Amino acid sequence: MTEAELRKFPQHVSGQAFTTLKCEGPSYLPWLEKRLKSNGGLVLTRRIGDLWELCPSFDLVVNCSGLGSRKLVGDMEVFPVRGQVLKVQAPWLTHFIRDGNGMTYIYPGTSSVTLGGTRQQGDWNLSPDADTSRDILSRCCALEPSLQGARAIRAMVGLRPCRPGVRLQKEHLHQADWTLPVVHHYGHGSGGISVHWGSALEAARLVRECVGVLRTPTPNSKL
Repeated sequence: MTEAELRKFPQHVSGQAFTTLKCEGPSYLPWLEKRLKSNGGLVLTRRIGDLWELCPSFDLVVNCSGLGSRKLVGDMEVFPVRGQVLKVQAPWLTHFIRDGNGMTYIYPGTSSVTLGGTRQQGDWNLSPDADTSRDILSRCCALEPSLQGARAIRAMVGLRPCRPGVRLQKEHLHQADWTLPVVHHYGHGSGGISVHWGSALEAARLVRECVGVLRTPTPNSKL
């Protein structure tokens, strides 16, 4: 940032200003679902407690259950990182601001401005905390004083499905005479939207490998 740009942030001695893309989940995810359906995909809503409940109705499973993988496949390495944000009306803001460690940020969107945030590892609480909301607003107002005039403030909480490393791999489950191919694809934490396209391409490659095996005839043994 230039000296003139930095004057807006007197508590900082350096910074970067750039133009980038912003992806908004509430609009983007329905678009992805529409894209899936237009290519012949069928969306079913169902609660399961074991992947074997999907067999033999389905030949292959892609496990994108996130935190649910703790119970679904017994992966205790996946854990929540709680995030709380505020949604406010401040239409005069057109530029995003993110503090150095990423804990404080201001992201203008199409219908509201998102103020954040928190990274509370191992916290499963989905209820907004009033003290946390006040802290977020205070930190964001320090970066952008005009937010003191923001209206329609509401708090939202989400759990990021974190893991020491993304689980993106094949596994073949066996039960009696059945084999169920599974492609695990979860544990992206807060980087899910950032890396989702490339990660999905790799998951699709693993799926094609599994499909290729399923389509290969099993030779009959002869005595």
